[in-house]
Amino acid sequence: MTRAEIEFTLLFALRSYTSASRQNQQSQKGPAVQMESDSSAATSRPAKRTFRMPHIYIILFAFSAIAAITTHFIPAGRYDRVAGPDGKTAIDPDSFRIVESEPVGPLGFVMAIPNGFIAAAEVVFFTFIIGGMFMVIRETGIIETAVDKLTRRFAKRSILVVPVLMVLFAVIASLIGTQELSLVYVPVILPLMISLGFDSVTAAAVALCATSAGFTAGVLNPINTGLGQKIAGVPVFSGIPLRLVVLVLLVGAAIAHVMRYASKVRLSPERSLVHAEPEEIEKQRLYRHSLSESPLTFTRRQAAAGLATLALFGVLVWGVLTQGWFMVEMSGLFIVIGIVAGLIAGLSGTQICEAFNKGLSQVLVGAMIVGVARAVAVVFEEGQIMDTIVHALGDVVGGFPVVLSAVGMFLAQLGFNFLVPSGSGQALVTMPIMAPLSDVLDVTRQTAVLAYQLGDGLGNILYPTSGYFMATLALAGVQWGKWVRFFFPLFAIWVAIAIGVTIYAQTTLWTG
Repeated sequence: MTRAEIEFTLLFALRSYTSASRQNQQSQKGPAVQMESDSSAATSRPAKRTFRMPHIYIILFAFSAIAAITTHFIPAGRYDRVAGPDGKTAIDPDSFRIVESEPVGPLGFVMAIPNGFIAAAEVVFFTFIIGGMFMVIRETGIIETAVDKLTRRFAKRSILVVPVLMVLFAVIASLIGTQELSLVYVPVILPLMISLGFDSVTAAAVALCATSAGFTAGVLNPINTGLGQKIAGVPVFSGIPLRLVVLVLLVGAAIAHVMRYASKVRLSPERSLVHAEPEEIEKQRLYRHSLSESPLTFTRRQAAAGLATLALFGVLVWGVLTQGWFMVEMSGLFIVIGIVAGLIAGLSGTQICEAFNKGLSQVLVGAMIVGVARAVAVVFEEGQIMDTIVHALGDVVGGFPVVLSAVGMFLAQLGFNFLVPSGSGQALVTMPIMAPLSDVLDVTRQTAVLAYQLGDGLGNILYPTSGYFMATLALAGVQWGKWVRFFFPLFAIWVAIAIGVTIYAQTTLWTG
């Protein structure tokens, strides 16, 4: 025999002996081996499937379907529209009547989403432009360098960034009433939050919770406080002291909640709600830099591009504050900002366009969600049951005990906000009814306005029908289900604060 044949024979004999020994040991152990085998099989069984939040498209599609079904059961009704404050259309509270039913059929339901995109065109376009413009700026290297400098500046006191930014955003929203600025804030602060050891949820929370708290309190907010008081016949911007208290309570609760979460994530990154998600890992790769590395510095062209960007943002603030600019005007200026910053920093025309397209692709889902979410309100409007729902809410509030009448108004406004997340839109539809109703219920009209503000503002960053909110989450890369897990405890605290404030206003017959 050859040497190879001898080695093969010995190896085969060794394997046969080992196999026989194992079989002999198992036969000696008997039932014990079977029990151990069963136990091992039991542990290897797949775990029970846990509940998983459906995709946001599915949720919104289901809401639209439910809305379409209700148009077959809720009677159609209509209020006459009249010229309201500042020439805006409001309803005549004494003109409600039942009209011929026009339930939404299969074709109307199919058309609801396209019509939703048409109705929400400004927000959809604004979302795309924001995404494209910030990608162009990122391609210039300005954001990366600025984040590196800010990270080094706040490295030892990073958590202080949260309250500073939240107070700033809340004050701005309380004065000018533009919650939609969250769409601007998130792309700016997201790299900073990631670089400081926080996550995308923290960035979204700093912008959304702060602006929502400021908007809701509405110390000098023309969109909710000013318009609501005009419709109710209350002196415009009266009642500032109590609204300042509301602002402090809402912002204080929000800061505490966000700081608690941010500190937890910084100490234990695996506790982040977006931990290990591919998008989050990519953001960490892009924005987290070791402080031991050499600090980044601006080139002359980058510095000039940065200064030009800041100057144009100053023009944006001026336009919003003094010229009444909103999404269309802001979108146009953002296009200019992207082009100017890109050219000054040295990008070619092709590079600017490619970066812009890349930014559009990253916010595509957010823009889609805005249009799909608007479909719910479109269905109610097409079925002519929106006014019927408003009329019914007024009847429900009238049935509350006197001491809880203001609370009933708040809850009615909070529920209606799901259908009409626009602050001015909700005021024009509900306040012509709630203001006269407050006289009957012994609730001051000032309190009725406050109940509207609280009900309109608090749900704006919870309901998936809120277009700017869903677009902001998309810019931050945070799923709606993950946001609900983060935000709902704070929402419960805010609702408790709102109920306490409305009860105080009711019992003291607050007039401002």
